[in-house]
Amino acid sequence: MSDDHDHDDNIGNERDDYEDEVGGEGNRIIGGRAKAVVEHVTRSIADEPDAIDIDLIERRGEVTILVHADKGDMGRLIGKRGRVVQALRQVTRAAGAAEGIRASVDIVE
Repeated sequence: MSDDHDHDDNIGNERDDYEDEVGGEGNRIIGGRAKAVVEHVTRSIADEPDAIDIDLIERRGEVTILVHADKGDMGRLIGKRGRVVQALRQVTRAAGAAEGIRASVDIVE
């Protein structure tokens, strides 16, 4: 058999790294996938990716993700007419839905 065939057999067995995020005492972090998505996207967009800080607030099964960014990156993260932040909110909602939670995101200084 060729190496290509062996590779095809493993396609459905790839692990989902976000499923393995755990907190203290083995509890899964609520909103871990949504937080990881927001962090990846915002750091990719920002001129100062190291200045991005993500806070996660959980209330009654809902998660709010606060993105703290450098003042110079605020415009990049919000985008013209708010299009970038709206797209980020859509992706965040989808990531939260994959975990069975409601997730939202806000950009703050």
